[in-house]
Amino acid sequence: MMLALEMYRSPAKYLAAKAVGGRIPGVLTGPAAPLRLVTINEPKAEREGWARIRPILSGICGSDLGMVTGSTKLYFSAVVSMPFVPGHEIVGELLDDCEDLPKGTRVVMDSVLTCAARGVEPCEGCVSGNTNRCDRITVGHVAPGLQTGFCRDTGGGWGNLVVAHRSQLYAVPDGMSDERAVLVEPLAGAVHAALRAKVQPGQSVLVSGAGAVGLFTTLALRELTQAGRITVVAKHAKQRELARAFGASDVVAPDEVFRGVRRSTGAFRLKQDFSGGEFLLGGVDVAVDAVGSKNSIDTVLRVTKAGGRVVLSGMPASGADLSPVWFRELEVTGTYASAREEPNGRPAFETALELAGRAPLDGIVGARYPLYRWREALDHAHSAGRLGTVKVAFDVRAS
Repeated sequence: MMLALEMYRSPAKYLAAKAVGGRIPGVLTGPAAPLRLVTINEPKAEREGWARIRPILSGICGSDLGMVTGSTKLYFSAVVSMPFVPGHEIVGELLDDCEDLPKGTRVVMDSVLTCAARGVEPCEGCVSGNTNRCDRITVGHVAPGLQTGFCRDTGGGWGNLVVAHRSQLYAVPDGMSDERAVLVEPLAGAVHAALRAKVQPGQSVLVSGAGAVGLFTTLALRELTQAGRITVVAKHAKQRELARAFGASDVVAPDEVFRGVRRSTGAFRLKQDFSGGEFLLGGVDVAVDAVGSKNSIDTVLRVTKAGGRVVLSGMPASGADLSPVWFRELEVTGTYASAREEPNGRPAFETALELAGRAPLDGIVGARYPLYRWREALDHAHSAGRLGTVKVAFDVRAS
């Protein structure tokens, strides 16, 4: 048996959380939360290539918060299996030998449950190395689940035990702290986003959002591409400080985006009738939305030059105005998780481990909570930007 936070199906709580959870943060950890701290059976690693892992730290991701608050779209309901233990940002210790990885090895996990993990013939995405595009995430000997942390069979990082396939695991270097290692999964996502952005030498880039996704994407853009000016949209003082430390050329507040991009690119700024909205003729070459909100998506679409590229790195909300996509012939690209073979020919996790070892990440994990303080942890994560925190994590060993 093990202690875990469990997400369970409750249409009533989903609707309640969707109605008020985003506006009243305390509600998402109160009666409207379809989440509970329980003692449940440990997941089993009974097939070849699978092993048990004892989580050490497990991060709280924006997609986790979206799940609890009801903002995650029902589109994803077909690719999860409930009840499940959340948590896909994990550093843990192997409890079993796993092929070439001996028991006791600290590991991080690519959470996507691909064909290799499911024991099925590889799909087109997996054959090409684009494992994040796997088409078999609902079949095989594992219950449906796009990732570990959304599958009832595997457990997740918000519990005392999780099982994983060798194809998901990467050994953590001996000198790397747990606080840095738990950031490897979101860093891998940022590596994927930066490379999918296809930034050409000297091109201008806007990153909308300075939470973990936006900050890590800024870091990856600066480290892995030859981007010219990188402008980051940040609300809070600590976010502005970190954006500059991670490579931003300019940092602007949300209400300064149009003015700042117009000034740096020489674009023309136009205002719409009646609505008070605005947009640019001209603008940045590439824009990355790292928030997923309607306002953020509208902004990146309206400040990107004709023929430019917009990268959706945050899980997108509905309601964005797509007029600029048509009128300015924008290329819109999604980025989900990370791939085993990125455009640089390497797994994103290998590059992310290197970044985690050398980037200025001390203090990025700003708070650690045991599982029994999950309500405080989720409230903190929901208000992380305002509180000057980038990443909140569960300290599973303290649970």
